[in-house]
Amino acid sequence: MTTAPVADQLRLLEVQALDTRASQIAHQRRTHPAHAAATELASQLADLESALVTSRTAAGDLRRELAKAEADVEQVRTRAQRDRARLDSAAVSAKDAQALTSELEALARRQAALEEIELEVMERLEAHESALADVTRARDEMLEKQQWAARQLEEALAELDAQAAELAVEREKRAVGLDAGLVALYDRLRGQLGGLGVAALRGRRCEGCRLELNPSDVAQLNAAAPEQVVRCEECGRILVRNAEAVRPADAAR
Repeated sequence: MTTAPVADQLRLLEVQALDTRASQIAHQRRTHPAHAAATELASQLADLESALVTSRTAAGDLRRELAKAEADVEQVRTRAQRDRARLDSAAVSAKDAQALTSELEALARRQAALEEIELEVMERLEAHESALADVTRARDEMLEKQQWAARQLEEALAELDAQAAELAVEREKRAVGLDAGLVALYDRLRGQLGGLGVAALRGRRCEGCRLELNPSDVAQLNAAAPEQVVRCEECGRILVRNAEAVRPADAAR
C-alpha cells in the first residue's frame, strides 16, 4: 500500500494545479483564435498566388500571340513594299505588272485581316493586363494581411510560451523532493484520467470527479493513517485529506 508524508501529499495538490494550468496553456496555444485567422488568410493568399500565376501565364501567352500577329503583319507589309518597288521600277513586263498588281491587292486584303487579328489580340491583352494588375494588387494586400496575422499569432504564442516556461520552473521547484512512489502513481493516473491525477477531499466530495462519496467510504478514508495514500472510490484519483492546508489561491497560481 502506497504511503507518503502528509506534506508531500499536500504539495502534490500544488503540483497538480500547476500541471493543470500548463495543460490549459497548451490547449490555448493549440486553439488560439489567431491560428484560425492566420490559416484563413494563408489559404486566401494561396488562392491569389495561384490566380496570379495563371494570370501571368495567360498574359505571357497573349504577348507571344501578339508578337506573332505583329510579325505576320510585318511580313505581309514587307512583301507588299517589295512588290510595289518592283512595280514602280518600270523594269517588269506588262504580264508581270498585272501579276504584281493582283498580288498587291491580295496582300492588302491579307494585311487588313491580319491587322484585325492584331487589334483583337491587343485588346484582349490590354484587358488581361488590367485584370493582372488587379490580381497583383489583391495579392499584395492579402500578403500584408497574412504577414500581420502571422506576427499576431507569433506574439500570442510567445506570450503563452513564456507563461508555460514560468510554470515549468515553478513546477520543478514544487516537485523537488516529493516521494518517488507518490509521484509515479500521480503521473500514471494523470495519463489515465485526463490530466487530473490527484484531488482534494472536501467534506464528502471528491474535487476530481465532483461526486459526493458515501458516508461510510468517507469515514474509512479519514480513518486511514495520515501517511496512507487513499484514492476516490468513484474515479480512482489520489485523494488528499486535510486539503484545507492548501489555500485555493495557492492552487490556482
